[in-house]
Amino acid sequence: MIEISFKNIKKIYPGEKIALDDLNLEIKKGEFLTVIGPSGCGKTTLLKMINGLVMPTQGELLIHGKNIKDIDIIALRRKIGYVIQQIGLFPHLNIEKNISYVLKIMGVEEDKRRKRAEELLSLVGLEKETLEMYPRELSGGQQQRIGVIRALAADPPIILMDEPFGAIDEITRKTLQDELLKLQERLKKTIVFITHDIEEAMKLGDRIALINKGKLEQIASSKEMFLILELLL
Repeated sequence: MIEISFKNIKKIYPGEKIALDDLNLEIKKGEFLTVIGPSGCGKTTLLKMINGLVMPTQGELLIHGKNIKDIDIIALRRKIGYVIQQIGLFPHLNIEKNISYVLKIMGVEEDKRRKRAEELLSLVGLEKETLEMYPRELSGGQQQRIGVIRALAADPPIILMDEPFGAIDEITRKTLQDELLKLQERLKKTIVFITHDIEEAMKLGDRIALINKGKLEQIASSKEMFLILELLL
């Protein structure tokens, strides 16, 4: 089943800057798609478009078979988890309230929010006591774990991740990659993961999409991409 479909998508920003150029891409339900490409190639525009932060200039973007222009954007965003490199935790809220922030907006009862936060915390190997702590009391790796599970709080079918591990040391980064793979094996979300690191892309992705100058240059499984790169190098 196709969950996200880009059909002849073009995005032109003011000043005639083309961010995406006649892009066609289908993302399957439960697929982990990694997206790579040079800086400024259109990767983040692609991600923001799925979340309704950017709208196509031309073409159709279908989410669950519906044109994004016909979808309630607020309702859509509540069904999409978003994880960024800067994490974006609220410094004045403790970890429990950070994790359950979207649930509170949705009107979920406090005891259910607490239970959900505890469940998610256990998924990434953090102690229950962490819920009472504040972001400043956690390491960078711990904060990023919270950022990931916060995106899972409302059990969204789609998770968008924009270079989430880019600012973390190498050892912690590999640990988080492993944890993300374990989570995906268990939860089977549709994940679109932006990275500039080809090794990370190949480790995590079921398929890898290579974007260059707004165009989809190549899409292949990790194994196929490895063979393509071997031939090129």
